[in-house]
Parts: sequence; structure tokens; C-alpha cells
Amino acid sequence: MKKFFAEFKKFIQRGNVIDLAVGVIIGGAFSAIVTALTNNILMPVINWVLLKLTGGQGLDGVFTYLKKAFVEGSTTEIDLAKSIYIDWGAFITAIINFVLIALVVFCIVKAINKVSEGAQKAKAKYAPLTKEEVRALRKEGKSYGEIEVIAVNKAAELARAQQLAEEEAAKNAPKTEQQLLGEIVELLKEKK
Repeated sequence: MKKFFAEFKKFIQRGNVIDLAVGVIIGGAFSAIVTALTNNILMPVINWVLLKLTGGQGLDGVFTYLKKAFVEGSTTEIDLAKSIYIDWGAFITAIINFVLIALVVFCIVKAINKVSEGAQKAKAKYAPLTKEEVRALRKEGKSYGEIEVIAVNKAAELARAQQLAEEEAAKNAPKTEQQLLGEIVELLKEKK
């Protein structure tokens, strides 16, 4: 059980899980704002436009009735609760709601990607240095330009050390069968 909670704690402390939680909370709050905008502001306007386009026929222009139910005692007043109808304004509003939320999510993802890309570039710029080394150099009063030069020099040193290590490994590497057979053939040629 202890291991389970340790793994859960590690999972929760990962940055992307926290980012996801924040995104869900903000998305939910923004969704409520967009829903209020579309239901309370855009839908009445859309219904009004539909009413004007259909020549001001009342609800008959805004809704498509599949089954009309009239208020008790009236032959003209429609009871929407008992009627079956298609609300075109609500449908158009739902489409606008979706487009607005998709647009905002796109903008948020684009902003997050831009920040992440900037972080990756900064990380690549100082790649040979650890975060602690960069912080220590900043505390010493080094500018970011100076730190970048130090990082480039360290990268060159690491590359040169790796090249030397590879050359040394190649010199001390055991010989392959082909190399040994080649040497034997050379020795036999010399003896003849």
C-alpha cells in the first residue's frame, strides 16, 4: 500500500498532471462563460434574426414544429413544454459555442506550445550545463550571453573528450577475425 501511495505521489507531482488539472478547471470555467454568452446573448439574437428572415411569423419562424400543442383554451397560443419542435436557434448557438471553445482551446494550446518551445530552446542553448550550474553562474553575476559562451565551450570540451575516448577505444579494441586473418596472410607472404 505504501508503494502505491508513493507511486501516486510521484505521478501527481509530475508537472504535466498539474498542468492538465489546471487546464480542465480553466476549461470548465471558460465553458460556462461561453455557454452563458451563447445561450443568453447570441441565441436570442439568432432567434430574432431567424424571426426577421421568416417574415415575423412568431415562433413558427424560429421553430420547426413536428407536433404542436396549444395552451388549454386557446387555438393560437402554443405550449412549448408539450410541443415537439426543432429549435434552430439552439442548434446554431451550439455550433457557435463549439467553435468558440475550440478557438480558445487552440489559442491556449498554441500559447503552451510556444512557451514549451522557448523552454526547449533555452534548455538546448545551455545543454551541457545543469540548472544548478546556470544558477550558480547567474549568482556569480554572469550574463546569459557569458553563460552561453561557457556552455558552448563546455560542449566543445565534451565533444573532444568523447572523440578522444572513441579513438582510444578503437586503438584498444580487440581485432576482428578478418583483421587477424589479414595479419596472418601478411606474415605468410613475408616468410616466402
